[in-house]
Amino acid sequence: MSNEEARPDELVCAGAEATAVEIMTPREVPLGGLRAMPVRRTLPQRQRSLIGAWCFLDHYGPDPVAETGGMSVAPHPHTGLQTVSWLFEGEIEHRDSAGHHAMVRPGEVNLMTAGRGISHSEVSTATTTTLHGAQLWVALPDAARDTDPGFEHYAPSELAGEGWRGRVFLGSLLGDTSPVATFTPLLGAEVVLEPGVILPLEVDPSFEHGVLVDRGSVTVDGVTAKPAELAYVPPGDGTLAVVAGDEGARVLVLGGPPFGESIVMWWNFVGRTHEEVVGFREEWQAQIVREGAVVPDASQVDDGRFGIVAGDRLRPIPAPELPNARLRERR
Repeated sequence: MSNEEARPDELVCAGAEATAVEIMTPREVPLGGLRAMPVRRTLPQRQRSLIGAWCFLDHYGPDPVAETGGMSVAPHPHTGLQTVSWLFEGEIEHRDSAGHHAMVRPGEVNLMTAGRGISHSEVSTATTTTLHGAQLWVALPDAARDTDPGFEHYAPSELAGEGWRGRVFLGSLLGDTSPVATFTPLLGAEVVLEPGVILPLEVDPSFEHGVLVDRGSVTVDGVTAKPAELAYVPPGDGTLAVVAGDEGARVLVLGGPPFGESIVMWWNFVGRTHEEVVGFREEWQAQIVREGAVVPDASQVDDGRFGIVAGDRLRPIPAPELPNARLRERR
């Protein structure tokens, strides 16, 4: 997913310290053109930009595609991150410049590694009537951010217990471990709770965690989070006490050790300095001017840092204008 804001925030991001559960509320951002699909953006925020290596979280739907137009995100670039796509309803077609063509479906994770540079597109399929899910980004550590682009697909088995169901798509939880490779330790799981269920989740005490409420409400370590809110839990405890409200709940549980590195994140780029991000933008702009909109020949996918999304018929998304100031550190 692309950051579609005309004036995206310019951030050097670093996690803030916390000693108790924080409730983070999202802001609404339009995704797309004339019939923009609204998304709820919970990360980054000015007071907290990372949870572990998780640095971006868009939560959307359930959206009636006939009214919103669904998702139609043309080819756009990424650097220094991994994208994680998770759906509750609908279907999205993914194409990228490393030659991967896959579908995103409910209960199945697609993880794309941008590394030194990739471009991709995401379009909801013609059979999709309702679109509902989350798009997340993971910042790559400095030692891995120039790695080769890549892609993994994984369909985790459903786990179940008394009053709950779950799927673990990254890391380990509920006695299950995902085989999907990441460059820092991470946790990503969907958990569905029946009304009033108390579920103590055994977690790594060195991790910080985020619990995103998709539907219903939950109390996390004594603090209540409502739909679309994200409960942040600092490191230190090996158990997350999650209690479902009267209507039950569906949540995403995210986690990872504090990232330990500052990052410059602007538009779809994660870098380390102002100059680096400016350079990424210039390379993307030069590439889309040079290559034009339609490149159906897969033999051309290696052109430029970001490659070309073979077979895609949408015009690539130009980068927005940079702010009239140096991209600066904000902690």
